[in-house]
Amino acid sequence: MAKFGFMLAGACALALAQGVIAAPADQKATEAAFDAGVSSQDQLDWLKQMSSAPNHVGSPHDKANAEFMLARFKEWGWDAHIETFQVLYPTPISTLVEMVGPERIVLGGQEPAVAGDDTSANLAGALPPYVAFQGDGDVTADLVYVNFGMPEDYKALARRGIDVKGKIVIARYGVGWRGLKPKLAQDHGAIGCIIYSDPQQDGYGDGDVYPKGGARPDFGVQRGSVADMPLYPGDPLTPGVGATASAKRIAREDAPTILKIPVLPMSYGDATRLLSRLGGPNAPGGWQGGLPIAYHLGGDGGVKVHLAVKSDWSLKPIYNVIATLRGSVYPDEWVLRGNHHDGWVFGASDPLSGNVALMSEAKALGGLWKQGWRPKRTIVYASWDAEEPMLLGSTEWAEQHAAELKAKGVIYINTDGNGRGFLGAEGSHDFQHLVNSVAADVIDPETGATVAERSRAALRVRAFDKSGHVDDAALAAAEKGGDLPIGALGSGSDYSAYLQHLGLPAINLGFGGEDESGGVYHSVYDSYHHMTTFDDPGLKYGAALAKTAGRLVLRVADADTPPQRFGDFADTVATYLAEVKKLAEDRRGEDRKREKLLSDGAFRLASDPLKPVAAPAEEAQTPHFELAVLEDAVDRLKAAATAYDSAYADKGAALDPVRRAKLNAQLRDIDQLLLDDRGLPGRPWYRHMIYAPGRFTGYGAKTLPGVREAIEERRLPDANVYAGRTAKVIVDYAARLDAARATIEGK
Repeated sequence: MAKFGFMLAGACALALAQGVIAAPADQKATEAAFDAGVSSQDQLDWLKQMSSAPNHVGSPHDKANAEFMLARFKEWGWDAHIETFQVLYPTPISTLVEMVGPERIVLGGQEPAVAGDDTSANLAGALPPYVAFQGDGDVTADLVYVNFGMPEDYKALARRGIDVKGKIVIARYGVGWRGLKPKLAQDHGAIGCIIYSDPQQDGYGDGDVYPKGGARPDFGVQRGSVADMPLYPGDPLTPGVGATASAKRIAREDAPTILKIPVLPMSYGDATRLLSRLGGPNAPGGWQGGLPIAYHLGGDGGVKVHLAVKSDWSLKPIYNVIATLRGSVYPDEWVLRGNHHDGWVFGASDPLSGNVALMSEAKALGGLWKQGWRPKRTIVYASWDAEEPMLLGSTEWAEQHAAELKAKGVIYINTDGNGRGFLGAEGSHDFQHLVNSVAADVIDPETGATVAERSRAALRVRAFDKSGHVDDAALAAAEKGGDLPIGALGSGSDYSAYLQHLGLPAINLGFGGEDESGGVYHSVYDSYHHMTTFDDPGLKYGAALAKTAGRLVLRVADADTPPQRFGDFADTVATYLAEVKKLAEDRRGEDRKREKLLSDGAFRLASDPLKPVAAPAEEAQTPHFELAVLEDAVDRLKAAATAYDSAYADKGAALDPVRRAKLNAQLRDIDQLLLDDRGLPGRPWYRHMIYAPGRFTGYGAKTLPGVREAIEERRLPDANVYAGRTAKVIVDYAARLDAARATIEGK
């Protein structure tokens, strides 16, 4: 599902490391033996087989892939099984989109085959372009162009006298998550929605189009889910519980994550035929896309569209492959590793390039097992089904096994596709140093430098060339050879239930930045041919990903105490607090400026009389918030983290078994203290007070979300409430660190 930009670093300012701690000699030997078991050729063979037919949920090939993996895991020595759930997953019975005025043109349909891409003609079992969890319907109405379809776009339309009530909207992909576009259209009274790929973001604006290059061709369509994921992921009918055959289900009409209006995706080739005929006002500055036309807003009756979708809303079985290597010392502490195996069509890049890396790891770990190695902690590998529709497989498994996972889970390590380039890492910041330590030991397959060295070099060059935003803290780290900050996790992949609902630490990994997989994302052309031609020829970075994720698994599984460094987390949270304080101050400044412009009549005077733009609506002034309790909590966290890290560095290696066991018990569930069981406003499934997906970003993370989003959305009383709730979980976390330090010091 996830298609995230591979950032070299997140936006958080962190203390620089004084060097990377090397793994012990015996650990190095284990990792060298592990590397010897990783094969790019294996991955190529598995990828070709697994992407040879459509892999959508409920397809025969998706089930066959699960059974193929089960057999391989058992062959490699794992205790493996398939766990099945019954989930609601709508599949299209019929779809129709056509322009009916000023002339009739039928649009849409399946993408055509491309010469050289063998599987692009193998569509007998494929579903047509569609989006999951839209609302079935048959509607005809005027068309309105809404830019990216985000909240600010609707404010801009209102200032120009454009109302989408009773209309069909067309929005371009980008800026916000796809599911927000029809949700906001629905909230504003629209009766249908089209989402298209504009070539400015996703097409010839990126480079040569497929098959000459990797970018999206004019007939390529991005599928996806439009379920209201910011409320909760997983099966819409079983929120909070596993979707077993006997699970209690709510009625479909009562499921809040299912939309009410029909929605379809569209290629930019088809979108051109609609947008080129739109009349009405010219689109405002910044709304012009990459098509060779002047963009207009429509809504004047010039273009009418007929949109119809009918779906099969039956329950469908999904197949999670779960494999285990039992720990020899701490069998009831679990290191979890996952990637999904279902795709929208063939899914070679998303997700199978990551899935075959996971299989490489499993084969190599199985080889170590057969040679007599035993991990100290139990290792659980999972290949999830039904991630694409809305994280169904991973969420249902997490909800079904929630109590056991909260009692045993140490960390969840996720991937979701892979490409060429630089290591991208996001996750829980107490494991940031571990990620950097691993990156210092994995060799980039094309340059011979370490993955860490290549990332630092790219940051420095990007800053010199001014070729993109570079965070000051990340650049300083790169220049001094310190740890690079990792990003925060929002949603869009299988870590969500483990981090944001259960409170397990999580890390999400992948290489990218030099591949072209975005050009065929969620389309027919996400194929073996595209993957091995434009994204990772020879799957060299597939092997690098396996060596990276495998090292993370090994180092957590075999550590006497999991390698967390809490100062990194404390410094990151302090940065988030500084951002929230700046946000509030900036909002107060904007409010003062808007009030002055309104009172002066400046908006009226500045408006073109022939193309009038009304003044924005008045809004309440942003007050000062009670953030002192949060500032005190962050100070407490920084002191506790510094003291713990220092104590462990001095005395951690010499702990006797009794104190070691006590310390491990204190730290194993420390991240769960960051949950508040009441959850976030309006979406209690999300319980984490530090990381969450944004209500209006979807995949994108919001940090200190209860406070930050209250300020952004002007839910001003919530800002004070969630400052207190967030402070409470931070203080509890700091108190646990103090207790852990006392254990180290023998107090």
